[in-house]
Amino acid sequence: MITIEHLKEQMRETLEENILPYWLQRAQDYEHGGFYGRITGHDEVMPKANKGAVMNARILWAFSAAYRILKEPEYLKAATRAKDYILEYFIDKEQGGVYWSLDAYGKPVDSKKQTYAIGFAIYGLSEYARATGDRVALDTAVGLYYDVELHAFDQEYNGYVEALTRDWQPINDMRLSEKDENGSKTMNTHLHIIEPYTNLYRVWKNMMLEKRLRNLIDIFLQKILNQKTSHLDLFFDDRWQGKRNIQSFGHDIEAVWLLHETALVLQDAELIAKVEDKIRLIAAAAQEGIQPDGSMIYERWTDTGETDTQRQWWVMCECMIGHLDLYQHFGDKHALNIALDCWNYIQTHLIDYVNGEWFWSCDENGIPNKEDDKAGFWKCPYHNTRMCLEVIERF
Repeated sequence: MITIEHLKEQMRETLEENILPYWLQRAQDYEHGGFYGRITGHDEVMPKANKGAVMNARILWAFSAAYRILKEPEYLKAATRAKDYILEYFIDKEQGGVYWSLDAYGKPVDSKKQTYAIGFAIYGLSEYARATGDRVALDTAVGLYYDVELHAFDQEYNGYVEALTRDWQPINDMRLSEKDENGSKTMNTHLHIIEPYTNLYRVWKNMMLEKRLRNLIDIFLQKILNQKTSHLDLFFDDRWQGKRNIQSFGHDIEAVWLLHETALVLQDAELIAKVEDKIRLIAAAAQEGIQPDGSMIYERWTDTGETDTQRQWWVMCECMIGHLDLYQHFGDKHALNIALDCWNYIQTHLIDYVNGEWFWSCDENGIPNKEDDKAGFWKCPYHNTRMCLEVIERF
């Protein structure tokens, strides 16, 4: 079996020779600033593509975290490039929050306020502040936190609404993407609010932020967690009612370590114990998606029996981190084996050794999907960079 030290070496090599160089060499937009909005699965740069807030915030997070841990000056330069572009173009200086998307020249295309996107801006900016001590980045992250709390937090039924108009009014279509249900509250957005709030708390020890983090843990354990199946349910209305028909294995295992991370950052022994009781149940449910080839499939619909057997890049990354968390904190050797098998699958099928970066997904036969993006609104150096850095930093 591969040793942890060898795994760390492989993570650093993958990060510094495959993932980050791709974004440094292929994705920087030297004509209009920031980063290109899209590179196809065939590695064709689309210089006129729109630029998404989530992608740019994730680039900011990835290079900030890489600089914080590895101290390479070129990572700081890329992180600063992403930070400067976000501050100049994505931040809505009149209404607050961030625009969902811009055109290639930096003009707003979709000005709606998607809570998920604001969360990622907080995540990236707080990581930049964590890595550099930059006060402007921190103050902007704090300002965005207040925007979310003022406009998106539901005082009556708890939780965070999915989306609002540019001036924070109700909006008919709240979906994060076309494949999602039009629910006013979702597991995905709450997962990516607890994630940036936790990171912000690392650099800004605010009492109300701590209360919000504790509240988010309660929301997950009491409203989002399906008490019968131990999967996380995905879509809800204002009152937290919704169909409990989709099991998303990647989100389940991602929540395992993100919820654990929040409890550990809060340093509350009673809260940690409560969270640890539940995350091991969630992890067991997520393992229903593990396949004999070492991969984890995407989703299953319990009402129809349909299964999406894609092996998506981000699901593999979260499978790695989640199971390594179980090994690190509970000595779970079965979880370690799952993580190592997953890493073997990634190395064999998902990494593009010719052009750099990773393919979007593979099918059940291990054939890579080259029709979906290498870089775009949803394909960023966030999940795979984080996987590498988590291994390097944890062990």
